[in-house]
Amino acid sequence: MNSWANSSASETRPLSHDLHLDLRHAITPGTRGVRALLISALRDAIRSGRLTVGSMLPPSRTLASDLGLARNTVAEAYSELAAEGWLESRQGSGTRVVNRGQNQLPPRPRGAGSPPPHNLMPGSGDVTAFPRADWLASARRALSSAPHEALRAGDPRGRHELRSAVSEYVARVRGVRTTPDSVVICAGTRHAVEILTRMYGLTQPIAVEAYGLFIFRDCIEAAGGTSTPIGFDDAGAVVDDLEDFDVRAALVTPAHHFPHGLPLHPARRTAVVQWARRTDSYVLEDDYDGEFRYDRQPVGALQSLDPDRVVYLGSASKSLTPVLRLGWMVLPPELVDTAVAAAGGGQWYVDAISQLTMADFIAGGHYDRHIRRMRTRYRRRRDLLVERLADYDVGVRGLSAGLHLLLTLPDGAEPDVLYRAAEAGVALAGLSRLRHPLAGPHIPDPDGVVVSFGTPADHGFGPAVEALCGVLEAAGL
Repeated sequence: MNSWANSSASETRPLSHDLHLDLRHAITPGTRGVRALLISALRDAIRSGRLTVGSMLPPSRTLASDLGLARNTVAEAYSELAAEGWLESRQGSGTRVVNRGQNQLPPRPRGAGSPPPHNLMPGSGDVTAFPRADWLASARRALSSAPHEALRAGDPRGRHELRSAVSEYVARVRGVRTTPDSVVICAGTRHAVEILTRMYGLTQPIAVEAYGLFIFRDCIEAAGGTSTPIGFDDAGAVVDDLEDFDVRAALVTPAHHFPHGLPLHPARRTAVVQWARRTDSYVLEDDYDGEFRYDRQPVGALQSLDPDRVVYLGSASKSLTPVLRLGWMVLPPELVDTAVAAAGGGQWYVDAISQLTMADFIAGGHYDRHIRRMRTRYRRRRDLLVERLADYDVGVRGLSAGLHLLLTLPDGAEPDVLYRAAEAGVALAGLSRLRHPLAGPHIPDPDGVVVSFGTPADHGFGPAVEALCGVLEAAGL
């Protein structure tokens, strides 16, 4: 190509600026492989101010050639940093640094709304791994093929495309026995619990496990109901306690208890279903992370034992992101109309476009592929966390499944660990916060903290683990 051609091309595409990066000095705790080293080096260049806001990065092909890397490695590094907010890529104008360097931003105040440096709180998976490209492709396909009526208020149970996709998925993956007609789309599991409270918790309490997510207790109360705790031991929820209460619904986590991480013992699975049949009651099954199993065969849904007595609850909160507000209830057929009425009689809490996109995402196999990819990532993180914790005086429970571990602590150590964690910028959930306020003295009350290995981004997981170990060491553990 002659010099005139080169000059003309430079007027229509970004210039290939040089960029010095020394990957040998980019090693930080938790980094693995060339891509991780490259990401760390680019991030450090932005933090230090060597790359200022608006700086143009070399095209991926050029930087790959300069560093002796595969082009895909550089492209993936750019993509991840763009997803985190460090870079911005636009077709035809290249990749530039945006306003995320520490030298350009004032320090954020520590307080409400300010994320901690090391977030190990349960409640979310790694949202930086959200499959943006596949989700966008599904959205385009869904909108292109959607009939006009899909943009009007439709079936109060939700779009039939999503109900069909969910029905097929939970039957295939979790062993749920259902048809699309028994599926009701909702805005996540919390919303489902609100609806079910309006159905069964306004005149009688809803039984819940003595340890569990406080947001469910809160939303039951917000909907006008009350909750009562049943015991918990090494076999899971003590379902025999249900005989002592006048309740018509019991909310349990049989596949993977939160926070103890245990499956409900097979004998108790049978017993809770028999209780529901005998008392004309219902079991509300929260299958909040049923897809993530590592060291044992998956525990199938309790609903498969009796679809007429178990309401199955699932969502995309742990598998994709909580902000999608996409969940589903699989109900006994005779409860569908009652649930729709309790929800307000219309489907306005989950937009149709998100429903159509999720339907395409599941039907096209993208959801399955994402789950398999994340299962591998989370297992690797879990193994690293367990390895690092082996040197400390803590017990570890919940290893075989899910996105969190329960660290049991010596008596009286929980407040000190939580205080030191807050000082170090490490967000943890105390076990005491998850204990029902009405739980009696017969229910064990150990000290502990819940640690999520699913929440941090890959680049932040290693530093978060090191920070956690520093907290345990400072606490004398």
